[in-house]
Amino acid sequence: MQRRFRLTRSTEFKRVRNHGKSFAHPLVVLIAQSTEEPGLRVGVAAGRSLGGAVERNRAKRLLREAIRPEIPSLFTGRDIVLIARPLLLRAQFSEITKAVSGLLRRANLYRPE
Repeated sequence: MQRRFRLTRSTEFKRVRNHGKSFAHPLVVLIAQSTEEPGLRVGVAAGRSLGGAVERNRAKRLLREAIRPEIPSLFTGRDIVLIARPLLLRAQFSEITKAVSGLLRRANLYRPE
């Protein structure tokens, strides 16, 4: 995922977590918030409940890759945070992409075609 599409600062993550709307799935949690900025930004997080640094980084890579092809079809002016859950590491990549797209649909983030 390109850097211009990323949330990078902890204050941005906290703002989205505190003021955004949350949607849960057994593999991942999606939190979305509207912003005044024109672009779409995505942040990915993995807590210590997933395991060590290797497991957390793998979970973040999987989530970034799952949302990357969806970015062109999403509304702009939104900040999104994806939080990995422990079951994510045991899931197939196709299940992860299905979970992410389902959450994006539930959050009403897809632009009409």
